[in-house]
Order: sequence, then structure tokens, then C-alpha cells
Amino acid sequence: MLATTKRAAQMIFALLQVILTILEIVKWVFIIMIIMSWLINFNIINTRNQFVEAVWRIVNQVTEPILRPIRRFVPPLGGLDLSPIIVFLVILFLQAWIGSFMVTGRLL
Repeated sequence: MLATTKRAAQMIFALLQVILTILEIVKWVFIIMIIMSWLINFNIINTRNQFVEAVWRIVNQVTEPILRPIRRFVPPLGGLDLSPIIVFLVILFLQAWIGSFMVTGRLL
């Protein structure tokens, strides 16, 4: 019975590691999206460039499904989109919560 419990704990630990990795990747995709949006808006890079346009399209395809529900509740304020900030806060909270659970073994 102890071996089964240990194996289950190892599987949960591995699953949480995967979730943390996915959250980290999503965080970096959002950083890329934010930086690219600034560079495009200030005409530093141009979406007429095929490579820039392809990267921008991929980044938007990844981030839009996450941002769309948030934008329903938090509209842009004076042209400033706060939804990526909310996503970052949620990701940071989840990473801290999962990390705490992995260390202590308790959810709260």
C-alpha cells in the first residue's frame, strides 16, 4: 500500500511539473505578444514583413482564446488593454500555489 501511495505522489508531482512548465511557456508567449504589439504600434517592426506577420499570427492564435473571456469582463481603459496583466497575475498565483503545494503537500 505504501508503494502505491508513493507512486501516486510521484505521478501527481510529475503532473504538477508539467503544469508549471506549460504555465511558464504561456507566460513567455504573452511576453512576446506584448513586446511585439509595442514594436508594431511604434512602427519599429512591420507586419508587411512575412516573418513578422507569421509570428504575430501564431502568437495571437495562442493568446486570443485566453484573453477573449477576460476582455468580456474587463474592457480596455482609455485604449489600454489590461487583460494580459490579469493573465500574468493568474499565472503567477497558480505557479505560487502549485509550488507551495509541491513543497508542503497541502492545498491551502
